[in-house]
Amino acid sequence: MTKNLKFFFIALILSLPFWWALNIFQPYLENFFYRQELAHNPRILTAQANQLAFEESVKNLRPFRYGKAEELTLTAKGAISLLINDDGQEKTLFEKNIAQSLPIASLTKLMTAYVILKEYDLTKEIKISKEAVNQEESLGKLRVGDILLVEQLLYPLLMESSNDAAFALVNDYDGMTQEIFVELMNLETKSLGLVNTHFINVTGLDNDNLKETNYSSAYDLTILAKELLKSPLVWQILTTPKINLYGQELVNTNKFLGKMNGVIGGKTGYTEKALGCFLLVIEAPQNNGYLINVILGAGDRFAEIEKLIGWVNQSYQW
Repeated sequence: MTKNLKFFFIALILSLPFWWALNIFQPYLENFFYRQELAHNPRILTAQANQLAFEESVKNLRPFRYGKAEELTLTAKGAISLLINDDGQEKTLFEKNIAQSLPIASLTKLMTAYVILKEYDLTKEIKISKEAVNQEESLGKLRVGDILLVEQLLYPLLMESSNDAAFALVNDYDGMTQEIFVELMNLETKSLGLVNTHFINVTGLDNDNLKETNYSSAYDLTILAKELLKSPLVWQILTTPKINLYGQELVNTNKFLGKMNGVIGGKTGYTEKALGCFLLVIEAPQNNGYLINVILGAGDRFAEIEKLIGWVNQSYQW
């Protein structure tokens, strides 16, 4: 054994007690230095206290779940009931596959309306083209050559889910094309943080390839709904049962209007691939904010969302 190697082993043996002591006292040293940092920077303690207080407030946010409340079974593929109280705090009262990407049919038109509100002049006139009137379905009751304001066309778009109105708004508006508009929709998707959402058209109609169908998740749609709640016009339209704006009576597809108390507004959707879809915003019991309810992939969207709302009311102490 060489002289250098002997020195190495001697040094290693002599250092072992030091490393052993350091390992034992490390937690105490970390705690000491942490307390020293708190003494010089009390904002750290304040931030931690605020975070703990926030987590506790959300955990204990009313309403409280009854201990013996039965579990809810829905046939819908995805569903959520999200409470937003008057202070802006959120609490999920029911969830089923809330992050799963699913076809959303005409709930697509909520994003269509969102982009229009951000990018369009609502007082601009649009002349209805033959191509618009020839879209799949006859909802909206538009006629070739009609000249309507952008704001007027939002009514058939949201009340009757008119594909004619969607086409006219996107393709008959100066300087706009479907390709540009869909790109704007997907840019807003990223801006809002809708991580399980993507659009390929402005209507929500099925595509032959499921992977090329508009899709979103129940939770993503609650985020979009919260943004749309900032627009009084949207909810004015969504709570209108019937209206005659341009010589044609428009009838809202939301059959709960006038039949369920506290409806703030809602949007329906249905295609063969998406099945029944429904987003319904209602006032929470005891005037404690509002509930965003979403049903995706349901056989009977109205029955499922009615079941969801009934369960939430009965299973929580408000």
